[in-house]
Amino acid sequence: MTIAEEFRSRNFSIYGQWTGVICVLLCFAVGIANLISLPRLIWIFSVICLISSFVIIFVEIPLLLRICPTSSKFDTFIRRFETNYMRAAFYGILSVIQWLSLIFGSSSLVAAAVFLLLAALFYLLAGVKGQGFVGSKTLGGHGVAQMIV
Repeated sequence: MTIAEEFRSRNFSIYGQWTGVICVLLCFAVGIANLISLPRLIWIFSVICLISSFVIIFVEIPLLLRICPTSSKFDTFIRRFETNYMRAAFYGILSVIQWLSLIFGSSSLVAAAVFLLLAALFYLLAGVKGQGFVGSKTLGGHGVAQMIV
């Protein structure tokens, strides 16, 4: 299945997964950019944003769990997010954390909050519509990760 075919499938979990990949890049970029910001309390949120980018990459690209040396505790934590509702909750919590950064001043962390919220909404829509989680084969979804073993 090509990427175009995946998007035409109208499965919202595919949209959520690709939005999650965008979140990885965005959280990493704005996390680093806000480490040099003037309000010191925004640093806390930028560090959280950076950490969440590394967690999201393992959630969204299951192939990395096979090729990167991680602990069994971390693997167990990541495998909790295999359903649409769990992923929606995960992204929703990360989004709320980044929205809370507005308390201490406006920053580019709002962009991360918007995209995290968008990913949460895609996964929530997939769950509400009864669509099972389908991982993109391009990102190491079903079948690809098993071939590595």
